[in-house]
Amino acid sequence: MKNPRFTVLAALILLALAIPLANARTWNDNQGNDNSNRTTGAVYIMTNDPAGNQVIRYDRANDGSLAFSGKFSTGGLGATGLTGSNQGGLVLSSNGRTLLVVNAGSNDISIFQVHQNILSLTDKTSSHGIMPISLTLHNRLVYVLNAGGKDSVGNIAGYKLDSEGELTPIAGSVQPLSGITAPAQISFNPQGTVLVVTEKTTNKIDTYTVNGDGVASAPISHASSGNTPFGFAFSNRGTLIVSEAAGGTLSSYSVSNAGSLTTISGSVPDNQLAPCWVVVTENSKYTYTTNAHSGTISSYTVDRNGVIHLLQSIAATTGSGDIDMALTRNSGYLYVSIISSQSTQGYKVHDDGSLSWVTTITGVPAGADGLAAD
Repeated sequence: MKNPRFTVLAALILLALAIPLANARTWNDNQGNDNSNRTTGAVYIMTNDPAGNQVIRYDRANDGSLAFSGKFSTGGLGATGLTGSNQGGLVLSSNGRTLLVVNAGSNDISIFQVHQNILSLTDKTSSHGIMPISLTLHNRLVYVLNAGGKDSVGNIAGYKLDSEGELTPIAGSVQPLSGITAPAQISFNPQGTVLVVTEKTTNKIDTYTVNGDGVASAPISHASSGNTPFGFAFSNRGTLIVSEAAGGTLSSYSVSNAGSLTTISGSVPDNQLAPCWVVVTENSKYTYTTNAHSGTISSYTVDRNGVIHLLQSIAATTGSGDIDMALTRNSGYLYVSIISSQSTQGYKVHDDGSLSWVTTITGVPAGADGLAAD
Protein backbone atom coordinates (compact mmCIF):
# COMPACT_ATOMS: atom_id res chain seq x y z
CA MET A 1 0.00 0.00 0.00
CA LYS A 2 1.32 3.45 -0.98
CA ASN A 3 2.18 5.95 1.72
CA PRO A 4 -0.56 8.65 1.57
CA ARG A 5 1.90 11.34 2.73
CA PHE A 6 4.29 10.43 -0.13
CA THR A 7 1.45 10.46 -2.66
CA VAL A 8 0.32 13.95 -1.61
CA LEU A 9 3.91 15.25 -1.63
CA ALA A 10 4.53 13.83 -5.10
CA ALA A 11 1.33 15.39 -6.38
CA LEU A 12 2.36 18.80 -5.04
CA ILE A 13 5.78 18.53 -6.68
CA LEU A 14 4.24 17.58 -10.03
CA LEU A 15 1.78 20.49 -9.76
CA ALA A 16 4.61 22.92 -9.04
CA LEU A 17 6.50 21.69 -12.08
CA ALA A 18 3.43 21.83 -14.27
CA ILE A 19 2.64 25.51 -13.59
CA PRO A 20 5.70 27.02 -15.32
CA LEU A 21 5.44 24.44 -18.10
CA ALA A 22 1.83 25.42 -18.66
CA ASN A 23 2.75 29.09 -18.67
CA ALA A 24 5.60 28.47 -21.13
CA ARG A 25 3.28 26.52 -23.41
CA THR A 26 0.71 29.30 -23.31
CA TRP A 27 3.36 31.96 -24.10
CA ASN A 28 4.64 29.93 -27.04
CA ASP A 29 1.11 29.33 -28.26
CA ASN A 30 0.40 33.05 -28.10
CA GLN A 31 3.56 33.79 -30.07
CA GLY A 32 2.64 31.20 -32.64
CA ASN A 33 -0.97 32.31 -33.03
CA ASP A 34 -0.41 36.08 -32.97
CA ASN A 35 2.16 36.74 -35.66
CA SER A 36 0.68 40.05 -36.78
CA ASN A 37 3.62 42.11 -35.50
CA ARG A 38 6.44 39.71 -36.35
CA THR A 39 8.86 41.11 -38.95
CA THR A 40 8.71 38.99 -42.08
CA GLY A 41 9.97 41.36 -44.76
CA ALA A 42 10.87 44.91 -45.64
CA VAL A 43 9.98 47.86 -47.85
CA TYR A 44 12.66 50.15 -49.29
CA ILE A 45 12.32 53.73 -50.56
CA MET A 46 15.02 55.90 -52.14
CA THR A 47 15.13 59.51 -50.89
CA ASN A 48 16.62 60.78 -54.19
CA ASP A 49 18.07 63.75 -52.30
CA PRO A 50 20.38 65.83 -54.55
CA ALA A 51 22.50 66.62 -51.49
CA GLY A 52 23.01 62.94 -50.63
CA ASN A 53 20.92 59.97 -51.69
CA GLN A 54 19.74 57.48 -49.06
CA VAL A 55 17.68 54.32 -48.81
CA ILE A 56 15.00 54.16 -46.12
CA ARG A 57 14.14 50.71 -44.82
CA TYR A 58 10.82 49.83 -43.17
CA ASP A 59 10.29 46.50 -41.45
CA ARG A 60 7.17 44.70 -42.67
CA ALA A 61 5.07 42.72 -40.21
CA ASN A 62 2.91 39.71 -41.03
CA ASP A 63 -0.19 41.91 -41.12
CA GLY A 64 1.40 44.21 -43.71
CA SER A 65 2.06 47.09 -41.33
CA LEU A 66 5.37 48.95 -41.60
CA ALA A 67 7.78 50.31 -38.99
CA PHE A 68 10.76 52.57 -39.66
CA SER A 69 14.02 50.63 -39.44
CA GLY A 70 16.82 52.89 -40.65
CA LYS A 71 18.43 55.11 -43.29
CA PHE A 72 21.47 54.12 -45.31
CA SER A 73 23.60 56.39 -47.50
CA THR A 74 24.21 55.33 -51.09
CA GLY A 75 27.33 57.48 -51.33
CA GLY A 76 25.81 59.16 -54.40
CA LEU A 77 23.42 61.96 -55.28
CA GLY A 78 19.77 62.08 -56.22
CA ALA A 79 18.39 64.36 -58.93
CA THR A 80 15.61 66.92 -59.16
CA GLY A 81 13.07 65.91 -61.78
CA LEU A 82 13.50 62.15 -61.43
CA THR A 83 10.44 61.53 -59.24
CA GLY A 84 7.44 60.34 -61.21
CA SER A 85 9.34 59.80 -64.45
CA ASN A 86 10.63 56.25 -64.11
CA GLN A 87 10.07 52.74 -62.80
CA GLY A 88 12.80 50.53 -61.36
CA GLY A 89 15.09 53.07 -59.72
CA LEU A 90 15.35 50.72 -56.76
CA VAL A 91 15.57 46.96 -57.37
CA LEU A 92 15.74 44.05 -54.92
CA SER A 93 17.09 40.62 -55.84
CA SER A 94 14.65 37.71 -55.80
CA ASN A 95 16.17 36.36 -52.57
CA GLY A 96 15.99 39.77 -50.88
CA ARG A 97 19.72 39.86 -50.17
CA THR A 98 20.93 42.44 -52.69
CA LEU A 99 19.56 45.94 -53.28
CA LEU A 100 20.50 48.04 -56.32
CA VAL A 101 19.99 51.82 -56.38
CA VAL A 102 20.43 54.53 -59.02
CA ASN A 103 22.11 57.81 -58.14
CA ALA A 104 20.69 59.98 -60.92
CA GLY A 105 22.53 63.12 -59.82
CA SER A 106 26.03 61.60 -59.71
CA ASN A 107 25.67 59.17 -62.63
CA ASP A 108 26.46 56.05 -60.66
CA ILE A 109 24.93 52.92 -59.14
CA SER A 110 25.09 51.73 -55.52
CA ILE A 111 24.91 48.11 -54.38
CA PHE A 112 23.88 47.02 -50.90
CA GLN A 113 23.93 43.60 -49.30
CA VAL A 114 21.05 43.01 -46.89
CA HIS A 115 21.89 41.42 -43.53
CA GLN A 116 18.71 41.10 -41.45
CA ASN A 117 17.71 44.77 -41.03
CA ILE A 118 21.09 46.28 -41.96
CA LEU A 119 22.18 47.45 -45.42
CA SER A 120 25.91 47.27 -46.16
CA LEU A 121 27.19 49.34 -49.08
CA THR A 122 29.42 47.03 -51.12
CA ASP A 123 30.00 49.01 -54.31
CA LYS A 124 29.37 52.30 -56.08
CA THR A 125 30.31 52.46 -59.74
CA SER A 126 29.76 54.60 -62.83
CA SER A 127 26.56 54.05 -64.79
CA HIS A 128 28.50 54.70 -68.03
CA GLY A 129 25.96 57.31 -69.04
CA ILE A 130 24.04 60.39 -67.95
CA MET A 131 21.23 60.23 -65.39
CA PRO A 132 20.67 56.56 -64.51
CA ILE A 133 16.97 56.02 -63.84
CA SER A 134 16.20 52.29 -63.88
CA LEU A 135 17.89 48.98 -63.08
CA THR A 136 17.23 45.32 -63.76
CA LEU A 137 18.82 42.17 -62.35
CA HIS A 138 18.76 38.58 -63.62
CA ASN A 139 20.89 36.11 -61.69
CA ARG A 140 24.29 37.85 -61.74
CA LEU A 141 23.62 40.15 -64.70
CA VAL A 142 22.77 43.82 -64.06
CA TYR A 143 21.73 46.43 -66.60
CA VAL A 144 21.14 50.14 -66.06
CA LEU A 145 19.12 52.56 -68.16
CA ASN A 146 20.63 56.04 -68.54
CA ALA A 147 18.10 58.67 -69.61
CA GLY A 148 20.72 60.94 -71.17
CA GLY A 149 20.82 64.72 -71.05
CA LYS A 150 18.89 67.47 -72.78
CA ASP A 151 20.99 67.12 -75.90
CA SER A 152 22.39 63.62 -75.49
CA VAL A 153 21.04 60.19 -76.32
CA GLY A 154 20.44 57.79 -73.46
CA ASN A 155 21.91 54.31 -73.29
CA ILE A 156 22.01 51.02 -71.45
CA ALA A 157 25.06 49.42 -69.82
CA GLY A 158 25.69 45.95 -68.39
CA TYR A 159 27.61 44.53 -65.43
CA LYS A 160 28.33 41.27 -63.71
CA LEU A 161 27.57 41.14 -59.99
CA ASP A 162 29.85 38.97 -57.87
CA SER A 163 29.11 37.26 -54.55
CA GLU A 164 30.74 40.14 -52.64
CA GLY A 165 28.27 42.63 -54.09
CA GLU A 166 30.68 44.27 -56.52
CA LEU A 167 30.01 45.14 -60.15
CA THR A 168 32.29 44.56 -63.14
CA PRO A 169 31.38 46.32 -66.41
CA ILE A 170 30.69 44.00 -69.36
CA ALA A 171 32.76 44.94 -72.40
CA GLY A 172 30.61 45.79 -75.41
CA SER A 173 27.39 46.05 -73.40
CA VAL A 174 26.82 49.81 -73.75
CA GLN A 175 24.09 50.33 -76.35
CA PRO A 176 22.12 53.44 -77.34
CA LEU A 177 18.40 54.11 -77.25
CA SER A 178 16.65 55.08 -80.47
CA GLY A 179 17.27 58.79 -79.81
CA ILE A 180 16.44 61.48 -77.26
CA THR A 181 13.45 59.62 -75.95
CA ALA A 182 12.55 60.26 -72.27
CA PRO A 183 12.86 56.57 -71.37
CA ALA A 184 11.07 55.15 -68.34
CA GLN A 185 12.23 51.64 -67.50
CA ILE A 186 14.51 48.71 -68.32
CA SER A 187 13.89 45.07 -67.45
CA PHE A 188 14.94 41.56 -68.38
CA ASN A 189 12.40 39.04 -69.56
CA PRO A 190 12.02 36.07 -67.14
CA GLN A 191 14.61 34.01 -69.03
CA GLY A 192 17.23 36.78 -69.01
CA THR A 193 17.61 36.59 -72.80
CA VAL A 194 15.96 39.88 -73.78
CA LEU A 195 16.02 43.40 -72.33
CA VAL A 196 13.07 45.77 -72.79
CA VAL A 197 13.12 49.59 -72.58
CA THR A 198 10.11 51.91 -72.88
CA GLU A 199 10.51 55.30 -74.59
CA LYS A 200 7.81 57.79 -73.62
CA THR A 201 8.26 60.57 -76.17
CA THR A 202 8.81 58.36 -79.22
CA ASN A 203 6.03 55.88 -78.37
CA LYS A 204 8.50 53.06 -78.88
CA ILE A 205 9.44 49.90 -77.04
CA ASP A 206 13.04 48.82 -77.57
CA THR A 207 14.29 45.27 -77.19
CA TYR A 208 17.87 44.03 -76.92
CA THR A 209 18.86 40.39 -77.13
CA VAL A 210 21.46 39.28 -74.58
CA ASN A 211 24.07 36.64 -75.44
CA GLY A 212 25.68 34.07 -73.16
CA ASP A 213 28.36 36.53 -72.09
CA GLY A 214 25.75 39.07 -71.00
CA VAL A 215 26.37 41.41 -73.93
CA ALA A 216 23.33 43.25 -75.27
CA SER A 217 22.70 43.63 -78.99
CA ALA A 218 21.87 46.87 -80.77
CA PRO A 219 18.29 48.00 -80.09
CA ILE A 220 15.29 46.75 -82.04
CA SER A 221 12.57 49.42 -81.92
CA HIS A 222 8.86 48.58 -82.01
CA ALA A 223 5.83 50.86 -82.17
CA SER A 224 3.86 50.82 -78.93
CA SER A 225 0.20 49.83 -79.15
CA GLY A 226 -0.72 53.09 -77.39
CA ASN A 227 0.78 56.48 -76.67
CA THR A 228 3.42 57.09 -74.00
CA PRO A 229 4.51 53.59 -73.01
CA PHE A 230 5.75 53.90 -69.45
CA GLY A 231 6.01 51.26 -66.75
CA PHE A 232 5.84 47.56 -67.40
CA ALA A 233 6.22 44.13 -65.86
CA PHE A 234 6.58 40.57 -67.06
CA SER A 235 4.40 37.73 -65.87
CA ASN A 236 6.23 34.54 -64.92
CA ARG A 237 4.86 33.07 -68.15
CA GLY A 238 6.72 35.74 -70.13
CA THR A 239 3.85 38.09 -71.02
CA LEU A 240 4.96 41.73 -71.18
CA ILE A 241 2.37 44.17 -69.80
CA VAL A 242 2.94 47.88 -70.49
CA SER A 243 1.06 50.97 -69.34
CA GLU A 244 0.24 53.78 -71.79
CA ALA A 245 0.05 56.97 -69.77
CA ALA A 246 -1.46 59.27 -72.38
CA GLY A 247 -4.19 56.87 -73.42
CA GLY A 248 -5.28 55.52 -70.05
CA THR A 249 -4.63 51.99 -71.25
CA LEU A 250 -2.56 48.83 -70.78
CA SER A 251 -1.32 46.46 -73.48
CA SER A 252 0.12 42.97 -73.35
CA TYR A 253 2.74 41.47 -75.68
CA SER A 254 4.60 38.26 -76.30
CA VAL A 255 8.38 38.63 -76.61
CA SER A 256 10.44 36.18 -78.64
CA ASN A 257 14.03 35.22 -77.87
CA ALA A 258 14.97 37.14 -81.02
CA GLY A 259 13.51 40.31 -79.49
CA SER A 260 10.37 40.61 -81.60
CA LEU A 261 7.13 41.88 -80.04
CA THR A 262 3.65 40.61 -80.86
CA THR A 263 0.62 42.41 -79.46
CA ILE A 264 -1.76 40.16 -77.53
CA SER A 265 -4.16 42.71 -76.01
CA GLY A 266 -3.88 46.17 -77.51
CA SER A 267 -4.56 49.28 -75.39
CA VAL A 268 -7.21 48.01 -72.96
CA PRO A 269 -8.64 51.07 -71.12
CA ASP A 270 -8.84 51.31 -67.35
CA ASN A 271 -11.14 54.38 -67.53
CA GLN A 272 -8.73 56.37 -65.37
CA LEU A 273 -6.07 59.02 -66.04
CA ALA A 274 -2.33 58.47 -66.47
CA PRO A 275 -1.69 54.80 -65.72
CA CYS A 276 2.07 54.62 -65.31
CA TRP A 277 3.51 52.00 -62.94
CA VAL A 278 2.81 48.31 -63.38
CA VAL A 279 3.24 45.12 -61.33
CA VAL A 280 2.18 41.52 -61.94
CA THR A 281 1.43 39.01 -59.19
CA GLU A 282 3.68 36.00 -58.70
CA ASN A 283 0.96 33.61 -59.91
CA SER A 284 0.65 35.69 -63.13
CA LYS A 285 -3.12 36.05 -62.65
CA TYR A 286 -3.41 39.77 -61.90
CA THR A 287 -1.74 43.01 -62.90
CA TYR A 288 -2.11 46.42 -61.24
CA THR A 289 -1.38 49.94 -62.41
CA THR A 290 -1.30 53.24 -60.55
CA ASN A 291 -3.20 56.11 -62.18
CA ALA A 292 -1.19 59.16 -61.16
CA HIS A 293 -3.75 61.80 -62.15
CA SER A 294 -6.80 59.93 -60.88
CA GLY A 295 -5.21 58.84 -57.60
CA THR A 296 -6.38 55.27 -58.03
CA ILE A 297 -5.15 51.74 -58.64
CA SER A 298 -6.70 49.67 -61.42
CA SER A 299 -6.60 45.88 -61.65
CA TYR A 300 -6.66 43.51 -64.61
CA THR A 301 -6.81 39.75 -64.99
CA VAL A 302 -4.18 37.99 -67.08
CA ASP A 303 -5.06 34.66 -68.65
CA ARG A 304 -2.67 31.87 -69.60
CA ASN A 305 -2.37 33.25 -73.13
CA GLY A 306 -1.46 36.73 -71.92
CA VAL A 307 -4.85 38.28 -72.67
CA ILE A 308 -5.72 41.03 -70.18
CA HIS A 309 -9.20 42.13 -69.07
CA LEU A 310 -10.09 45.03 -66.79
CA LEU A 311 -11.08 43.64 -63.39
CA GLN A 312 -11.68 46.81 -61.38
CA SER A 313 -11.29 50.31 -62.76
CA ILE A 314 -10.89 51.48 -59.16
CA ALA A 315 -9.43 48.67 -57.08
CA ALA A 316 -8.23 51.23 -54.51
CA THR A 317 -8.26 54.99 -54.03
CA THR A 318 -4.90 56.39 -52.96
CA GLY A 319 -5.03 60.13 -53.57
CA SER A 320 -3.44 61.93 -56.50
CA GLY A 321 0.20 61.41 -57.32
CA ASP A 322 0.35 57.67 -56.71
CA ILE A 323 3.48 56.53 -58.46
CA ASP A 324 5.82 53.66 -57.68
CA MET A 325 4.40 50.25 -56.76
CA ALA A 326 5.94 47.07 -55.38
CA LEU A 327 4.61 43.63 -54.49
CA THR A 328 6.08 41.51 -51.73
CA ARG A 329 7.87 38.36 -52.78
CA ASN A 330 4.75 36.19 -52.45
CA SER A 331 2.46 38.96 -53.77
CA GLY A 332 0.58 39.00 -50.48
CA TYR A 333 0.88 42.77 -50.12
CA LEU A 334 1.07 45.70 -52.52
CA TYR A 335 2.75 48.99 -51.58
CA VAL A 336 2.30 52.33 -53.34
CA SER A 337 4.11 55.67 -52.98
CA ILE A 338 1.98 58.83 -53.11
CA ILE A 339 3.94 62.03 -53.73
CA SER A 340 1.09 64.45 -52.98
CA SER A 341 0.81 63.24 -49.37
CA GLN A 342 4.45 62.12 -48.98
CA SER A 343 3.23 58.72 -47.88
CA THR A 344 3.30 55.04 -48.73
CA GLN A 345 0.17 52.91 -48.52
CA GLY A 346 -0.04 49.15 -48.16
CA TYR A 347 -2.80 46.84 -49.38
CA LYS A 348 -3.62 43.20 -48.84
CA VAL A 349 -3.89 41.32 -52.13
CA HIS A 350 -6.76 38.83 -51.96
CA ASP A 351 -7.15 35.61 -53.92
CA ASP A 352 -9.75 37.20 -56.20
CA GLY A 353 -7.41 40.09 -57.05
CA SER A 354 -9.21 42.63 -54.88
CA LEU A 355 -7.27 44.96 -52.57
CA SER A 356 -7.93 46.07 -49.01
CA TRP A 357 -6.04 48.83 -47.24
CA VAL A 358 -3.82 47.76 -44.33
CA THR A 359 -1.39 50.58 -43.55
CA THR A 360 -0.16 54.08 -44.30
CA ILE A 361 3.23 55.53 -43.41
CA THR A 362 3.79 59.27 -43.61
CA GLY A 363 6.83 61.50 -43.64
CA VAL A 364 8.30 60.07 -46.84
CA PRO A 365 10.73 62.72 -48.14
CA ALA A 366 9.54 65.00 -50.92
CA GLY A 367 11.21 63.92 -54.13
CA ALA A 368 11.54 60.28 -53.06
CA ASP A 369 11.71 57.81 -55.92
CA GLY A 370 11.68 54.06 -56.28
CA LEU A 371 10.03 51.37 -54.20
CA ALA A 372 11.03 47.76 -53.51
CA ALA A 373 9.44 45.17 -51.23
CA ASP A 374 10.37 41.81 -49.77
